[in-house]
Amino acid sequence: MGTDGLTHVLTYMGRCSKIVGKEQDACRYGLRTASGKDERMKKYAVIVVDMLNDFVTGALGCDRGREIVPALQGLLREARAHGVPVIYANDSHLKGIDRELKLWGDHAIRGTRGAQVIPQLEPQETDYIVPKRRYSGFYQTDMQMLLSELGVDTVIVTGLHTHMCCRHTCADAYYLGYDIIVPRETTNAFTEEDYTSGLNYLKEVYGAEICSVGEVTKRF
Repeated sequence: MGTDGLTHVLTYMGRCSKIVGKEQDACRYGLRTASGKDERMKKYAVIVVDMLNDFVTGALGCDRGREIVPALQGLLREARAHGVPVIYANDSHLKGIDRELKLWGDHAIRGTRGAQVIPQLEPQETDYIVPKRRYSGFYQTDMQMLLSELGVDTVIVTGLHTHMCCRHTCADAYYLGYDIIVPRETTNAFTEEDYTSGLNYLKEVYGAEICSVGEVTKRF
């Protein structure tokens, strides 16, 4: 092999080494998932489920719901700062009609204060609100159309309750092909058992990534 040929081979090998090195770095620093998706290429959206007056302090008030407010505030602040869409999936029930009311009593009735997002997490001008009449934020709502037109492929699901509305929202997200992330500090349920079993179910059945807020926001 002549000098020119050897030079070409060495140059090629050097380029291959750089490519492999970059791939290794992507995996090492959590930028590439096990499926091969580059985290830097993902398009995220944060879905806030039922952080409403009636769910936190009202008709279905939950002390454990108040505990997740600071973590949610931090997540939403970082999402907005990095242009990540924030979507509120809010119960908005029709009094005397919706089936859920037969199980849970009147709550989040459309047009009432109970159906409004708690003041600490008040939606901003750049946020989106998707009303819902069932547990899931997707069922017969505009959620899928909104996410599609925003180009989202990964949803960060937060709010109340881990084993109910968050679970059903994750189910539909999974069926529709979205990757799912659930920051553990941003969701809760009536009891520790409901919370823990809810997280385990999301991980085992829908492949949701359960992680911390910090682990999520560093990807934005």
